[in-house]
Amino acid sequence: MLQNRKDTLQKIGIDVYHHRKKDSEKNLNVDQPDVWEVLEKNVSSCQQCSLHESRTQTVFGVGDINADWLFIGEAPGKDEDIKGEPFVGRAGRLLNEIIFASGLSRESVFIANILKCRPPNNRDPKQEEVESCFVYLKKQIELINPKIIIAVGKIAAQQLLDTDQTMADLRGSIHSFGENNIPLVVIYHPAYLLRSPTQKSKVWSDILLAQDSIN
Repeated sequence: MLQNRKDTLQKIGIDVYHHRKKDSEKNLNVDQPDVWEVLEKNVSSCQQCSLHESRTQTVFGVGDINADWLFIGEAPGKDEDIKGEPFVGRAGRLLNEIIFASGLSRESVFIANILKCRPPNNRDPKQEEVESCFVYLKKQIELINPKIIIAVGKIAAQQLLDTDQTMADLRGSIHSFGENNIPLVVIYHPAYLLRSPTQKSKVWSDILLAQDSIN
């Protein structure tokens, strides 16, 4: 398994100097499938903003509802809108590799977005859309009660932290989210890494920072 992770890190362009063990203990905070079912139905029928007019389907999120790690991106893209699942396509595959290299799997974390519907032409979310949709994400965070939140990309980070700081200012530090002060670490979006592969080592540095914050 260790060698497989090293091979994966090399594949995505990251030099491996040492291996950090992951916390293998599960955080069994929630056993409320009925609550999740109701929440997902509310999302699927939501018409709180105009995005419902152009969506193929909503993208609720996937993964373990008892996850220690919660990855949050910005909004669904074309592939996500079609499949109904966050982070698919090339960017999704790269995120999967980052997760695996961290000693985790896509099934053992939870992955969601700020918005549950795709903005037309993949434009940036409008503030009124974020405000309409954020209540669903906050409920997901409350139910999951993760040990760490990973904000994937600038827009997700800015919305979660209510800031206009740049990625250069946001990454490399441990922030906190909400009343429970959940540790939050910002990483570059996989789509950006596909365009700028030299930045991949910074993502690994930030993942190690996230691991240290909960160990």
